[in-house]
Amino acid sequence: MRLLIVEDEKQMCDTVARSLYAAGYEVDTCYDGAEALECILAENYDLIVLDLNLPGMDGMDLLKELRKENEETKVLILSARGQIADKVEGLDAGANDYMEKPFHLQELEARIRSLTRRKFVQKDVCLESGGIKFDTIKREAYANGTLVSLTRKENGILEYLLLHLGRPVSQEELIEHVWDASVDSFSGSIRVHMSSLRRKLRAVLGYDPILNKVGEGYQIREESDR
Repeated sequence: MRLLIVEDEKQMCDTVARSLYAAGYEVDTCYDGAEALECILAENYDLIVLDLNLPGMDGMDLLKELRKENEETKVLILSARGQIADKVEGLDAGANDYMEKPFHLQELEARIRSLTRRKFVQKDVCLESGGIKFDTIKREAYANGTLVSLTRKENGILEYLLLHLGRPVSQEELIEHVWDASVDSFSGSIRVHMSSLRRKLRAVLGYDPILNKVGEGYQIREESDR
């Protein structure tokens, strides 16, 4: 999952980003509203944590501009504006959730988990398919009940594939949602991590659970594919 944190208080922004990175997300940061809008319109984020009091462009205006082009990306407003009128305006403008400052990082992480699962109508904290299970809170993967030791990138790939069961996911899409902005899309990083993930799962399951559909992308196998 790839997130964008838009917050003009650099120390707070970086603290939130580090916490979410440690929780398993890929995180980009921005301290200016106008620059954030450029990033949002150019990149594909799964969720945006948005402050309202921003230089360059007010967060509420940024949200309204985003919703003209994009209705899918989840937006969680994180603001010191605590009046009911502010919350109503933010939610009516297209925000999916609203948190007041000061806040607890654990609650922020819980709300982000809820919002990202809601996109896929995934009510349980565990994603499952066949013999594979991924715990989205503990960030742990299991194959036939056995814990499989994965790197954070391998965890991210598996989680994204499980969230998109039933369709192939291209390398480009994985780069957009599992890597941050620093990755070179032409590098072989995705293939290296995918190969390692498939090898680790195959060692436990006895078969390769990930299909590579030429020209389309990667997909978790259905029962009928085995």
